Amino acid sequence: MYRIVLDVMGGDFAPFSTLKGAELALQKFPELHLCLVGKETVLKSFKNEERVSLYYTEEVVGMDESPKDALKKKNASIFKGLELLKNREAQAFVSAGNSGAIVAGAIFILGRIEGVRRPAIATLIPSLKEPFVLIDSGANVDSKPFDLFQFGLMGSIFLEKVWKRKKPKIALLSIGEEMGKGNILVKKAHQLFISSNLNYVGNIESRDIFRGDVDVVVCDGFIGNICLKLSEGLAEVILEMLKSEVKNSFIYILGMKLAEGAIKNFKKKADWREHGGAPLLGVKGNVIIAHGRSDAIAIKNAIKVAIDFIKFNPIEHLEKAIIETLKIEEES
Repeated sequence: MYRIVLDVMGGDFAPFSTLKGAELALQKFPELHLCLVGKETVLKSFKNEERVSLYYTEEVVGMDESPKDALKKKNASIFKGLELLKNREAQAFVSAGNSGAIVAGAIFILGRIEGVRRPAIATLIPSLKEPFVLIDSGANVDSKPFDLFQFGLMGSIFLEKVWKRKKPKIALLSIGEEMGKGNILVKKAHQLFISSNLNYVGNIESRDIFRGDVDVVVCDGFIGNICLKLSEGLAEVILEMLKSEVKNSFIYILGMKLAEGAIKNFKKKADWREHGGAPLLGVKGNVIIAHGRSDAIAIKNAIKVAIDFIKFNPIEHLEKAIIETLKIEEES
């Protein structure tokens, strides 16, 4: 049985979306037991009492609150859920709430894996081939070269252990693929990568990341979050533009009908909800951060990601690998 904490109060459409997502997950995964955390009036409305434990708290972290202010709400659903994970009453934690508060809470309550200075969010993004990992996609606005190196290492292990990708190709996101291109951060991180045993292939430009030739794209969280939201917005706008153009001609409408299957497949591949949530790598616990706009389908899929993490236990592998990287830091 997989015991997973779900922050019912987190997300733009909570608690309706999270409760519905919980129902879908319980239907889909018979081996799942959910620990729902939220307001008593909300949780008591949950009909499915089988394989469910309820934990009440009246405090909620707003989506626009700063991590510093959020941490003052010690009994908020995010932090109560993380405490359940720390106390081993559950094996993973899922929330679509304030990502800054989740990161801060995970570091404060669970702690970092020894040797990790900055935990990072690893987001799966679709490409022309297999999905790739963008890391860091929002946990760290400022990073040092060694942080970027560890991001690449953690992203690689995530793909190897959870997605069974052999020797993932790692690249640094930069303004040019040439070795000398990039700011000081990228140039120094490049030197760390080339001196390692990782499958590092050099720099990659943003226009090329969706071709799928690279498995792990490394950057700081500021750039990564911009890149992530740009890609989400672009996919949505392309579909809207296509729908708008089709209305102008009967031939276009007919063509759209004939291509209905292909368009449906494209929408599925480009839909961020399909990947559900992004793991926060580098903390001592399985923490999955779902998109703030998550609906029930996205919540269900975020829970699926949590189940996969429990199955393959990548944290154990991360701990071993991070110890080895400390030698590189000392030498650099």
